Amino acid sequence: MSKSISWRICLISFFALLSFLYLTPTLVTKLPSWWGGLLPKDKISLGLDLQGGTHLVMEVDTQKAVEGTLDLIATDLEDSLNTRNVRYKKVARVGEDLIQLTLYDKGTAESEQQLIKKKYPEYELIPPTDEGGLVIIQLRMDKNTIKDRKDKAVAQSLETIRNRIDQFGVSEPVIQRDGINHIVVQLPGIKDPKRAIELIGKTARLEFKLVDEKITGTSATPGTIPEDEEILVEKRSDSASTSVQDIPIVVKKKAIITGDLLTNAQVKIDSQFNQPYVAIDFNTTGARLFDQVTAANVGKRFAIVLDGNVYSAPVIRERISGGSAQISGSFSEKEAADLAIVLRAGSLPAPVKIVQNVTVGPSIGQDSIAKGLTAGGIGVVLVVVFMAIYYRMAGVVANIGMVLNVLFLMGALAALGATLTLPGIAAIVLLIGMSVDSNVLIFERVKEEIRLGRTPRMSLDVGYDKAFMTIMDSHITTLITAAVLFQFGTGPVKGFAVSLSLGIIINLFTSLVATKVIFDSCLRRFDVKKLSI
Repeated sequence: MSKSISWRICLISFFALLSFLYLTPTLVTKLPSWWGGLLPKDKISLGLDLQGGTHLVMEVDTQKAVEGTLDLIATDLEDSLNTRNVRYKKVARVGEDLIQLTLYDKGTAESEQQLIKKKYPEYELIPPTDEGGLVIIQLRMDKNTIKDRKDKAVAQSLETIRNRIDQFGVSEPVIQRDGINHIVVQLPGIKDPKRAIELIGKTARLEFKLVDEKITGTSATPGTIPEDEEILVEKRSDSASTSVQDIPIVVKKKAIITGDLLTNAQVKIDSQFNQPYVAIDFNTTGARLFDQVTAANVGKRFAIVLDGNVYSAPVIRERISGGSAQISGSFSEKEAADLAIVLRAGSLPAPVKIVQNVTVGPSIGQDSIAKGLTAGGIGVVLVVVFMAIYYRMAGVVANIGMVLNVLFLMGALAALGATLTLPGIAAIVLLIGMSVDSNVLIFERVKEEIRLGRTPRMSLDVGYDKAFMTIMDSHITTLITAAVLFQFGTGPVKGFAVSLSLGIIINLFTSLVATKVIFDSCLRRFDVKKLSI
């Protein structure tokens, strides 16, 4: 046997062995005890459509992110005026892109303009106007800054959702941006989709606000409380009757501390009441602020507010130093665990809304696998029978090449950790067709050479050479199509593109190298006078 044939057989055998190694964890229910070290242990991942799960399309309310940024700037300007004892009437956001400062005199307005321009150079400062003896200064967020803030809000939301899902423990999730303000989330194999959806969509804006105990919440209305206060609701459960009451509380609108200053959140159990609570730790800045605020408000109530709902409003008994606090409420251990997850992962910069929610049950996934395997099996059997009848022994060689194709492709998917989806199975079936098509092109060229009276060896060599460019052209054009699908497609379309791309490359190898080496080996081993084709 020549060296050329030997190394080609070794290469094919090596790929076959490697494929079997990577497919073993998928094919074997339990791996033997000696299977370890560098040997692969991961099974082929199944997509959402094959093992069931949840597909979500979420829309980020990016305008809220812009408004939140403007509110922060307004608070910053207000603090700056207070620190310097500057007299002003009001600082507030106006509309969708403006911050308005209402001052009492022109001199103050001129000096404030210079400070604001220096502090926020990227914002447009509108010249002051007089309204009823007051001076109005407006600061506008321009279109480019708004666009940039919206873009960053979607990127931050995507990262926060990814952190939450990672902590929730979902394997192989798909989390990607779709368009300007949409995020696609796929959670394959998830057991409790309702809990996951609640966890992902929670804004988790944590705020600590002082309670105004001079006003009774039950009698307060939005028109009877000061402008800088608001009415929130605390859900308080009665352990005896298991009923839940909504208790209105009047709190200051301005948050003293926010969840942005958190470093950790963990679930713990209260030893006295055997109830779960969430222990939180602040960073250096948060610890300092918490220390100052608790020292200045001993004896007062402090509301812990999450997404606009009061979780608890304890009385500050003493100064709390060390940067630790706890959130207690009438929640179960699972609810406390979810709260800890969203606090650790950070809050969403803007609310998200689920605009599409498709849940695929595991039984539907199993049904898809069965139907896909049945369709693939029928297709393979029909092709094998046709090739064996029409091309006889050459058809059997083509069938061996087709089996190698599928083996190498499945091995490659396992080695690369790719996810197999229903469209991926469709790509494998398509690959079988392409494999047969390549061999038909080669065999027809070989037949032409035989009809010209060439020997079997010359007919094979010339037939393979003549078919080479045609096969390359068709495979490269299909590969370009697969690349476009991968670049611009999402979810299952990407899975199809990955399987198709790998299949095309593998098919080039098997149709031009593997089947040829079988023919060459037979011609060298046996005295072949006429090709069975």
